[in-house]
Amino acid sequence: QAQLVESGGGLVQPGGSLTLACKASGFGFVSYVMSWYRQAPDEERELVASISQTVTPTTNYADSVKGRFTISRDNAKNTVYLQMNSLKPEDTAVYYCHAVFPWNNEHNYWGQGTLVTVSS
Repeated sequence: QAQLVESGGGLVQPGGSLTLACKASGFGFVSYVMSWYRQAPDEERELVASISQTVTPTTNYADSVKGRFTISRDNAKNTVYLQMNSLKPEDTAVYYCHAVFPWNNEHNYWGQGTLVTVSS
């Protein structure tokens, strides 16, 4: 069955960097739009970044992370990444990987989440 497994979360000091990875299996990764969401305590889940499934992928970012975060994908490895630089305490959240088939959004999957804590 379809599965998304995130890794790379942890504790980092303000100004530091982390790279999250999401390994996909059980579905046609190359045909899916991939995204990272995050959810802080007592907050709604929000979209952080997304990358299209096209031959030349397009990316979108939340205003709060533009210029600091970079989403990328490696179709040969069925993996999507989120490079996070200049981390701030307000970036603290559980980060979730999401996959959606662009022509039928009933086909969508979530990972279990990975916790990122930005604190000194």
